[in-house]
Amino acid sequence: MRIRRTSRLLVPAVAALAALSLTACENGTGTEDEGASTPASSVTAQPRGTDKPATGSDKGTGTGTGSGTDTDTDTGSGSGSGSGSAAKPAGGTSAKPGAGPATDDKDPNAPENRVLCNGSNTKVTAQPVPRPLNHMLITVTNTGSKVCDLTYYPVLRFDEMQWAPTAAEATKPQAVTTLSPGESGYAGVLLSAADGSGDGGTTARKLTVAFQGRTPNSDGGASATPPLPAKGVYYDSSLTVTYWQQSMDDALAW
Repeated sequence: MRIRRTSRLLVPAVAALAALSLTACENGTGTEDEGASTPASSVTAQPRGTDKPATGSDKGTGTGTGSGTDTDTDTGSGSGSGSGSAAKPAGGTSAKPGAGPATDDKDPNAPENRVLCNGSNTKVTAQPVPRPLNHMLITVTNTGSKVCDLTYYPVLRFDEMQWAPTAAEATKPQAVTTLSPGESGYAGVLLSAADGSGDGGTTARKLTVAFQGRTPNSDGGASATPPLPAKGVYYDSSLTVTYWQQSMDDALAW
């Protein structure tokens, strides 16, 4: 029974102490309860920021991205890109080594695409004409597929004659006579003097026409043997030829 009385006395005492503590807090004389501490994980850390854009240092073009994680509780990511251009050689596309000046292989009149006219790529005729008197016309027609040149003058030989007629220098053209396929060139032949002053006149039954090369009196290729009239042609020491001409009129003007 005595023990119960002691318990009843302790309850009021505890209540009195609690009241005193509350009063002391309100008066600033006691320790104020600040509440539970905030966990460290709930505090937001200052972000480390975004990586600066990367600038490319390599020559060439390309893009790159990068990401990383902080060792603290925060995470961060960054990205960068770089661009540049590869250096090109001066002058653009390089030319092939040893390449020379360009030439037009399709130009038929270019010197490198022309050939010499001769008996293998032409048709040759020889025909006496009524005017001028005692003259004969030699016609050369290009039967080949390429442009050909008639150089200098024809070298004539009647039958088995041992000499060649000279050329009249006054008839030398300003440029080489050039024949496209199908075109013709001409030369005039003075057979004999009109006043009969020539010597050693004779009648020929055969004619050989030789062609010259790129240099005077050089071999220009195959000769031609155009037929003569059945009665032949008369010639004497006055026998003279003209240079090759582009027109018939020029060939017979001398």
